[in-house]
Amino acid sequence: MAASSKRSFWLRLWQISKKVFLWLFIFQLVYILALKWIDPPITFTQFGSWISGHGLKRDYVDRSDMSPYAGLAVIASEDQLYADHHGFDWKSIKKAMDYNKKKPGRTRGASTISQQVAKNVFLWQGRSWVRKGLEVYFTFMIELVWGKKRILEMYLNVIEMGDGIFGIEAAARNYFNKSAKQLSAAEAAQIAAILPSPKRYKIKPLSNYVAGRGVAIQRQMGFLSPDPDIRKIVGLP
Repeated sequence: MAASSKRSFWLRLWQISKKVFLWLFIFQLVYILALKWIDPPITFTQFGSWISGHGLKRDYVDRSDMSPYAGLAVIASEDQLYADHHGFDWKSIKKAMDYNKKKPGRTRGASTISQQVAKNVFLWQGRSWVRKGLEVYFTFMIELVWGKKRILEMYLNVIEMGDGIFGIEAAARNYFNKSAKQLSAAEAAQIAAILPSPKRYKIKPLSNYVAGRGVAIQRQMGFLSPDPDIRKIVGLP
């Protein structure tokens, strides 16, 4: 009798687990599809910034209300093959893996803009294998469902661009007292320059590192801007 009750318990638990998993799977599919047109109410990173006392400054804007230099700057800084890959830069990933094996005390990343969006919109910060596996799944899905223009627009709206500052509109207002649509190439490049560590690097006051890296990014923007695929993605005429 005890053995029969135990089997019955595990069977019910398995049936409940299957139903929960199915509903979670359906929910995330609907959520991914919805975010093709609407913005996420909040992300784990934004919520963490708010409850930890760093604040939450953000103002989502449409891509038509962003300077094309903003998109060009982050592509030049973070993912120069953005227009060509399907979510993953395999050569950079292999280089990063080789580097991390040789120098286990240091960590080099190779995340594309698509991967960063997947992580920041749907997941939490961290380096666990579970989170990385989910990142691969969500990266594949947003590349499939959203497309490059929407992914870049989402990136420019949700990425942290300063201590408690999220998105290009809030960054433009905070650093340059203007809207994201009015950003110059040099200003967009300076914002892109702080993305590796937005809490550490400063625009106000302008650090030597950000000034120098901003110039280098602007130079790369010049190299990339003739590419017709990139011009189409960022909205350059």
